[in-house]
Amino acid sequence: MAASHEDDNNQKKNDWSATQYLKFNTERTRPVFDLISRITPHLSQTRNPNIYDLGCGPGNSASILLSAFPSASLTGLDSSPDMLAKARATLQTAEFIQGDLSTFTPAPDADVVFSNAAFHWLRRGQRVPTLVRIFESLKPGAVLAVQMPDNYTEPSHALMRDVAVTPSKPWSSYLSSNSSVRVGDLTDTTRPDLDPVETPAEWYNAFTATSAAASVDIWRTTYQHVLQDARAIVEWVKGTGLQPFLQRMPEGEEGRAVREAFLNEYEERLKERYRPLGDGKVLLGYPRLFMVVVRK
Repeated sequence: MAASHEDDNNQKKNDWSATQYLKFNTERTRPVFDLISRITPHLSQTRNPNIYDLGCGPGNSASILLSAFPSASLTGLDSSPDMLAKARATLQTAEFIQGDLSTFTPAPDADVVFSNAAFHWLRRGQRVPTLVRIFESLKPGAVLAVQMPDNYTEPSHALMRDVAVTPSKPWSSYLSSNSSVRVGDLTDTTRPDLDPVETPAEWYNAFTATSAAASVDIWRTTYQHVLQDARAIVEWVKGTGLQPFLQRMPEGEEGRAVREAFLNEYEERLKERYRPLGDGKVLLGYPRLFMVVVRK
């Protein structure tokens, strides 16, 4: 019988868990260092930069930003109370506020708007207009620096959808075609699975069409994370992409049993696609899209 996947801390159903997210903090912050390395040259003449960290999570990216730019004034934004509580407890030198990515506008004196793994949560019809709007609000010389997971077709995420629509399962009434949720249907903006991220060409065209961009730098990297086994992949995505699926399931004993069945099935599918390496571990391929856009 598979061991329990349930969190010991009994987190609130519709909030994120900072503890779960930080289980893979080292792997999650690698893109932060890569993104910072590309914005540092643009801040060489800025003594006390004003930085906004959008989708700041538990403050891990904010901490790295302040290490790179010690004289900066940093404001972190997130929608999760648990993430913000963790950020405030661990980093008193920054301000952390609760807010919505889709409606947020930085202050006119912002030098950098930074975002690590947040804007992929917006839907396709909303994502490009939101980032273009934020970029156009920036002052001349300011920098928009964004990283988003680009893993819609990766087995780790495709299998979420496959398991969700498997018929005659304990979770079927909450996630499959006989419910009101249309998993995998991009026209259903209420479904739990996320939209594919736009291509580099789409992003380039969107920013250059504004006539406000001095430069547009876009690249895509696939990280190869060495994890202990398929169970570790489950634990990774329990802190992110699986959250909307799990949140649709009921609370109490019934909900725990349904979530457990779903996670066990998902893990078995992962074992088929992520075969053990020579030492028994697995490689989780994780593509990410990066953009650094400088305002004229």
